[in-house]
Amino acid sequence: MVTIGVDEAGRGPLAGPVVAAAVVLCKPRPSGLDDSKKLSAARRAELEEKIKRRCRWAVGVVEPDEIDRLNIFGATMLAMTLAVGALCEQLAHDEDVGEVLVDGNLTPHGRRPEWCWPARPIVGGDALEPCISAASIIAKEHRDRLMREAALAHPHYGWERNAGYGTPEHLAALREHGPTPLHRRSFAPVAQLQLL
Repeated sequence: MVTIGVDEAGRGPLAGPVVAAAVVLCKPRPSGLDDSKKLSAARRAELEEKIKRRCRWAVGVVEPDEIDRLNIFGATMLAMTLAVGALCEQLAHDEDVGEVLVDGNLTPHGRRPEWCWPARPIVGGDALEPCISAASIIAKEHRDRLMREAALAHPHYGWERNAGYGTPEHLAALREHGPTPLHRRSFAPVAQLQLL
């Protein structure tokens, strides 16, 4: 039986996808795992490389139009489901999922029809469970990379620095240049601009 850790990145930004990662840790696991928000960018990048090289992992990405259609909670549950499903495709036929540990107080169980794994929510799990810590690192690094790439096509918003969050720089650019296709139209600061 394997244990899968799941976490997401990007619930709060005004732009870009929500990304979930699922990880089955290797033995021995990479040392220094912690909540991705507590790690420096350099340490996250180093751990991401170790996790990707030695452990099994997958990501699920839900784009802004789907976030607007489902709402951010539904999109997060979908991203988690996609990540775990993709990871399960990598498991050997004789490996069963014992449990999916999900950061937070809710899981996709009963919320997504495709979810078929035993799941346990753990509040603060990204700092408590190493497999969730690993997932938080993979999710954050993957999403940050997507936003840096998006910044090349949309340079006014500072996404390479703010990852799509509603910083003063991003809000000022949004007022001046308007929303892009990567903006979440259902999020208040973007929706309010559309009413003007």
